[in-house]
Amino acid sequence: MTKNLALAEWRRARKAQRAAEVLLRDECFEDAVSRAYYAVFHGAKAAIFVHDIAADTHAAVRRMFGLHLIKSRRIEAEWAAHLAETLDDRLAADYDPEARFSQKDVRRQCRQMRAFMSRIRRYLLANGFRTSELRMKVK
Repeated sequence: MTKNLALAEWRRARKAQRAAEVLLRDECFEDAVSRAYYAVFHGAKAAIFVHDIAADTHAAVRRMFGLHLIKSRRIEAEWAAHLAETLDDRLAADYDPEARFSQKDVRRQCRQMRAFMSRIRRYLLANGFRTSELRMKVK
């Protein structure tokens, strides 16, 4: 297992999660959508690093997450769908100047992000990580 890389990705995911929550609170909805995606993206990378699998591009992370975690039934299929949906929203939020997200939409997306992160956390704990390693150490 590439534990140090998995932990680095987990910490990056937690920072993005925190940023998404702050941006939602400050009504920066498009930016919150983007950060919520990156929390999910880095969380997914942490999970695949458990199996010594590296993926650098967004497409590769989706593919490896599906192949090594979903198809093997280590993680439920709904989480792969969430990863794909959040990418679509992130692309609109970052690149479409006319894209608008309502507070309700972003609250829902942040709830889903938290659920995804919770699932990945349980996965990491089930695969040899300690709670103390997964704690947020970011200011």
